[in-house]
Amino acid sequence: MAAATEDDGLERAAILMMTLGEEEAAEVFKHLAPKEVQRLGETIARIKSVTSERVDQVMETFETVAQSERLLVADSNEYVKAVLRRALGDEKANLLIDRILQGNDVTGIESLKWMDPTSVAELLRNEHPQIVAAILVHLDFDQAADVLKLFTERQRNEVMVRIATLDGIQPLALRDLNEVMSKVLAGGDRSRKSTLGGAKAAAEILNMLGSAVETSVLDFVREADNDLAQKIMDNMFTFDDLIKIDDKGIQSLMKEVQSDSLVVALKGATPALREKIFKNMSTRAAETLKEDLESRGPVRLSEVEAEQKELLKIVRRLVDEGQIVLAGGGDEQFV
Repeated sequence: MAAATEDDGLERAAILMMTLGEEEAAEVFKHLAPKEVQRLGETIARIKSVTSERVDQVMETFETVAQSERLLVADSNEYVKAVLRRALGDEKANLLIDRILQGNDVTGIESLKWMDPTSVAELLRNEHPQIVAAILVHLDFDQAADVLKLFTERQRNEVMVRIATLDGIQPLALRDLNEVMSKVLAGGDRSRKSTLGGAKAAAEILNMLGSAVETSVLDFVREADNDLAQKIMDNMFTFDDLIKIDDKGIQSLMKEVQSDSLVVALKGATPALREKIFKNMSTRAAETLKEDLESRGPVRLSEVEAEQKELLKIVRRLVDEGQIVLAGGGDEQFV
């Protein structure tokens, strides 16, 4: 349902762009992110004809939304700067402004998002792994993964270790990166570091690289730092991500999990995940599980997390056995 709604929104946006004309549509595209431009452009290209009723419907919806929105200030960033400087003085305000607006001026690195992975890989191939890591964490995870696929195994592993251990980037360092990139990159600011990188970022990129590369990288990281490798693995697939597994996979998982462990693990589950579990059980089993959840008293968070981790170990085993396929593997291989 969510995908259908998103597709409908893209189609409505595409129809609106086509009604605006080339010059006006071009002005709109200037304010979109690279992926938004690509997806909207692809949708426009697919549309060959539209009924007049559909066009009228799109225009009416746009008019309604437009009337409900109001532009408060022309440039919100400049407004924030002006207000804070007036209230706190330049010195204090500048420190706070760096924190609030950090990353907004990384225009050079942002430009890499418009480039194909091969071009980005060529730009970065001979750079130090630390520099490559600092740049890749600014890209979307799937683009960063596509770039890393074009590196040698050793380069890829070294960069992933640095991404996983990166706890932030000083804006001043971003300016240095621009010089390293021979004027391809530009931007950066003064004194606060962006909260980029870390085990979570490394995990997100690994999720996009696929299982074969994932194993190689994790083995490499584990040799250098076993705890770091475990942190990355913990972030790669969380308990809440169970909702992404298809019904067949959930049914396979239910056959392997002890009922008491499942009750404790589900104490910390979202309502949506619980419903997904219930619908993949027999009516009787689902009713019993619901009763057990209701009758079970408070459980320590540490116990819930421990059972969830045990359940995730089962998920990983079933993935290795080919009974469950996790979404997101960049190479789309089944394991």
